[in-house]
Amino acid sequence: MTGPERDPRTTEGPAGPPADQPAGEELATDQPRRSGLRNPERAVRGLGAGTLSLEALVLLLAIQPIRVVGGDLSGAAIGAVVALAVAAVVLAGMMRRPWAWHAGTVLQGLLMLGGLLHWSLLGLGIIFALVWAYALHVRRVILG
Repeated sequence: MTGPERDPRTTEGPAGPPADQPAGEELATDQPRRSGLRNPERAVRGLGAGTLSLEALVLLLAIQPIRVVGGDLSGAAIGAVVALAVAAVVLAGMMRRPWAWHAGTVLQGLLMLGGLLHWSLLGLGIIFALVWAYALHVRRVILG
């Protein structure tokens, strides 16, 4: 093809909108805005589950460097990190439930509270809280 490809489902002609429709004005429809995704709910669930899975992996991999470099990481702090990682994995598997998004937000707060046990947990909590806030923003934009 030598010209740009056109979607046969569009209502615009080759020169733009139809003659009876003013330029810059879209057709009013009762349908919600589509994201272009085949299954937006599934995509958003995958984003949330991926975020929580990545968080669990980072938490588990951070235990040894925190112990070696950071100094005093008590058994209670290690137990708290493992418990948070397990909670993140469980929530990642339950993203079909609407309350799992709220529980994920609580999990970010608990991780920041872990900063009382070790300062690096506060740093990880802030980073993942920002990532989770972005995931919530994307969810709101896609699902409306």
